[in-house]
Amino acid sequence: MPGPSEPKPSDLDRRSVAALLALAVAAFCYVTVETAPVGLLGEIAADLEVTQSQVGLLVTAYSITVVVVTMPLVKLVERIPRRPLLLVLMGVMVVATTCSAAATAYGFLFAARVATALSQAVFWGVVGPVAAGMFPLRMRGRVLAVVFTGGSIGPMLGVPGATWLGQRAGWEAAFLALAAMGLLAFVTIAVALPSRPTRNEHAGRGTTPDARRFALVMVTTVLAVAGFFAVYTYTSTFITSVAGMSAAMLAPLLLVRGLADFGGIAAGGFLTDRDQRLAVALPLALLAAVLAAMWALGTDPWVTGGAIVLTGLAMGAFSPALQNRVMEFAPGSTDTASAANSVAFNIGIALGSGLGGLTLAHGGARGIALTGALFAAAAVATSLLTTEPVRRDDRRAVAEEAA
Repeated sequence: MPGPSEPKPSDLDRRSVAALLALAVAAFCYVTVETAPVGLLGEIAADLEVTQSQVGLLVTAYSITVVVVTMPLVKLVERIPRRPLLLVLMGVMVVATTCSAAATAYGFLFAARVATALSQAVFWGVVGPVAAGMFPLRMRGRVLAVVFTGGSIGPMLGVPGATWLGQRAGWEAAFLALAAMGLLAFVTIAVALPSRPTRNEHAGRGTTPDARRFALVMVTTVLAVAGFFAVYTYTSTFITSVAGMSAAMLAPLLLVRGLADFGGIAAGGFLTDRDQRLAVALPLALLAAVLAAMWALGTDPWVTGGAIVLTGLAMGAFSPALQNRVMEFAPGSTDTASAANSVAFNIGIALGSGLGGLTLAHGGARGIALTGALFAAAAVATSLLTTEPVRRDDRRAVAEEAA
């Protein structure tokens, strides 16, 4: 007999599992499409006869589009049934990515990527609630971990894979391959995703809505992401100028960090189904500790290398736990709450990268680890301030005991 927290066979029907995997593939495609130009700067620039900085703007404009339009677009589509909405989003992704591959002019490529960014903005706002709604509440953390695994594999495998393919078969081939994967996800969603998930009651609204606690979760998101990106953005500078490592070590370090990220997601999904508060605070405490170690002992290459890998474990574990917390305390619809968290995440990226750059300019490379550690420590504090609510069953038990 399965325990109370273990999935029963009926919880894992084939259609729901297939749809969940398709959503993970879609997440992989979106993350990879967003950042693929980073590895193909020279190829795209030479083919379209533009500068590499202009190609870099393809990534910057994509991110800015997601930040600006996420909340209004998610509000606009909140009454549209999720199955047809997801099919439209994936259809736009496939067509726009195919158009990117067919672009012969920079302006056309720019427009195609903006169209992809518009669909991604809505996708990240709705995918969590849709995925969670296909399964019981007790499995929510593990279900969200599957979706976020798809997104995490994008930087770890998708971007290097797109770079390898683009360098050998042309950058257009990389975009066509991603469009093909998106089409596979589209077909699977069309066949497998229920028109109305049967267990979506807990996924459409916050489990225990609380505006104050939700605001603390958003602050935690900004602080944690800022702390990580203050250092991650300048990893190359830190390992060469502080740890004295060769620049050639960057790629293997980031690969191992990505594998640790993958393991962290699995651990975070498991833990958040058992203790949500601990599942958020523990990885953030790990992040603060390893960044502090980089600041204090970063001249040792073994310490720096180990710390970089452990940041992957920490942020991987944080991702599903954070999304579960968002769906717990969402004061309104979980779609809007997920969209707000996406915006908070991107604010954290901008804040961390910006302040990390300022620290680098005025305090040296070693100081960026201290900046990151301080942000991460603040995130630990706000996560601990986000106390657990007294649920209805708990109140009833207290009342019965008092009687």
